[in-house]
Amino acid sequence: MKRTLIPGNRRFWPLLFFFLCIGLFSVAQSRYAGSTVDLIVSGTSTLHDWNMKSVKADCSGVFSLNGAGQITAVEGLVFSTPATALKSEHTSMDNNAYKALKTDRNPVIVYTVTSVSVAAANGGATLVTCNGKLSIAGATRDEQIVALCKPNGDNTISVSGTEKISMKDFSIEAPTFMLGTIKTGNDITLSFALQLKRS
Repeated sequence: MKRTLIPGNRRFWPLLFFFLCIGLFSVAQSRYAGSTVDLIVSGTSTLHDWNMKSVKADCSGVFSLNGAGQITAVEGLVFSTPATALKSEHTSMDNNAYKALKTDRNPVIVYTVTSVSVAAANGGATLVTCNGKLSIAGATRDEQIVALCKPNGDNTISVSGTEKISMKDFSIEAPTFMLGTIKTGNDITLSFALQLKRS
């Protein structure tokens, strides 16, 4: 005899609870790619601080969001930017920087994520800790970068963060200017703000 699941049946409520939980905690995976980029590389020199900016970069990855709209996982994240897209207010500084970055042989700066851990942050954001391979000026090193990721109501994800990098670690000779009278410091700071759109 076939049994019917009705509210009076003992099996009805456990099954209802089960399906409600599935709907609440289900995870949707979607690919996101960069739509707007704000990238700043800044440093010091014996004369004054300096910075170079770029609005040209590619970034994509697969983000998993739960039913509450929170990021639970990130996979396949890759970031790249043409080194010559970085510009300061001085052409001579740009040319010296490109020479130090060996852009003629290594035109692209690339960061490929190999593993990710996520942790909840304030305001519905997620703190994403990325371990990956950073390639600059022909050298590749393991680097950890921490970013704050926040899903938005328009199907975008805002990604921001800062990271300090040593030029010596990548065998980059710090650029000099004015016939060597002005020298830049070894450490640079990378600041980024990306808007990734679901594709």
